[in-house]
Amino acid sequence: MADVTHLTERGTSRITSLSSLLTRMRDRSPGLAAGAFGGALAAGLGLGSFAVLVMVLWISSPYPDSGPGGALHVAAALWLLAHGAELVRTETLSGVPAPVGITPLLLLVLPTWLLHRAARDAADTDAEGDEDGGSEASPRAVWAGVVTGYLSVGGAAALYASGGELRPSWAWTAVCLPVVAAAAAGAGVWTAYGRPSGPLPARWRRRLTAALPGGLRRFVTDEGLEPGARRALASAVRAAGAGVAVLVGGGALLVAASSVWHGGAARDSFLQLTEVWSGRFAVLLLCVALVPNAAVWGAAYGLGPGVVLGAGHVAGPLSSAGPGSLLPPFPLLAAVPGTATPWGWGAVAVPVAAGVTVAWFTVAAAAPKGGTREEAWSRGRTAAVVGLASVLCGAAVAGLAGLAGGPLGVDALAHLGPVWWQAGPAAVGWVGVVGVLVAGGVRGWRVRVSGRHRLRVALPSAKTWFSWARPRSSRSAGKAEPVLPPTPAPEPPDPTFEPYDFLPADAPPSPWHEDATRESRWAALKEASTLADPEELG
Repeated sequence: MADVTHLTERGTSRITSLSSLLTRMRDRSPGLAAGAFGGALAAGLGLGSFAVLVMVLWISSPYPDSGPGGALHVAAALWLLAHGAELVRTETLSGVPAPVGITPLLLLVLPTWLLHRAARDAADTDAEGDEDGGSEASPRAVWAGVVTGYLSVGGAAALYASGGELRPSWAWTAVCLPVVAAAAAGAGVWTAYGRPSGPLPARWRRRLTAALPGGLRRFVTDEGLEPGARRALASAVRAAGAGVAVLVGGGALLVAASSVWHGGAARDSFLQLTEVWSGRFAVLLLCVALVPNAAVWGAAYGLGPGVVLGAGHVAGPLSSAGPGSLLPPFPLLAAVPGTATPWGWGAVAVPVAAGVTVAWFTVAAAAPKGGTREEAWSRGRTAAVVGLASVLCGAAVAGLAGLAGGPLGVDALAHLGPVWWQAGPAAVGWVGVVGVLVAGGVRGWRVRVSGRHRLRVALPSAKTWFSWARPRSSRSAGKAEPVLPPTPAPEPPDPTFEPYDFLPADAPPSPWHEDATRESRWAALKEASTLADPEELG
């Protein structure tokens, strides 16, 4: 009995110590627990959404290849593919594993939105707890909790998907899944804390100062970037974002126009893939998910490098090779122009429009409307901001091109889509050249107009200057002076004149006489202003 009591007390003490340890950990890092729960919930919701979609397609399929376990394996693999992780298809006709690396960019929206929302809600919950008297939660704890919870569920999903036909590549999963989780969670925490933009940390400032050339180090102060440099950097970021939006939007317009132009081929390929309505619905969903990828492909086509459609087949304005015969029938692939045509040269308008947009956004900060010549940036600074914006735009295009393309197999299908190291520099060249030329012209025109308006206000007109510069004799030469009649001399006053000599001798003195008192004048004024009786008026 004593042994049992001793064991019970020992177990109770262990449970008490463990609960106290968990309480201390929760008090030390209040945002870690809430963030971990939010991250795990975001990953679970994303996996559940993919599982529901795949299960609906599996149930509606008249020829299911596997049971519900296989469908769930495919759902987990697609969820990993949405994060950019490459998959490996094990069961092929040749027996050689084939990679699947094209990420449908529309599928990436759901995981990033769920992560962003989870991090923001976790930070807001901790902020409300701080207001109620709880301990303070740091943004790092919230971010670390969300990322940890998300990656724990993601690792379990990768282990589960490795037993299916579509197996994740562990190298790609180990890189892409943490990057997406860290970026989306960081954006959510930053949004929850009001998007702060304080000075750079000391260690980052030292590294930035050491990495910059000598001519750029003067723009970095002890408190971060100089106000002028900060304004120029913000203008470059805004201009680059607008340029990327124009490139992707123009690429989407090119894809839409090409789909209408090749509507017959796209329809035939759509009907050739499957004959049942469930299969056609799945193909339609896949086409919708690949619409952002097609927009990036269209932007790369307009930039010049084009898109790779198999080994030795490049579709672009300057190429004459058509799509390869080994490509699978797919509506979006059937809409790609086969050879260089005059219609394809119209795609050059997309990068030109992007360069003009970047120039316009830069000039809006370099020489704003209503400003003076002294407030405008110099030509060199304007060109430097446009160059920085073009580099940022090229980096964004290269990243999108890397995500939008990838392998769908081996040999001829080893790579489909744009090549990132070609699309990025092409975007830098187009946007940089067009942007510098347009920005220089618009900036000079605005500075000239603002200076002319300022001179009109500050200086007299040329006619006034000319009239002032002439001598007085020349100004009056040739003009006939008007002859005016002589002014008569005033008559002298009559010393015998009396102001009131026209009144009778027995007339009472007038209240307006010069000798009248002030009281008599005021009484006469009141009597004159009194209204008459209506009966007397009648």
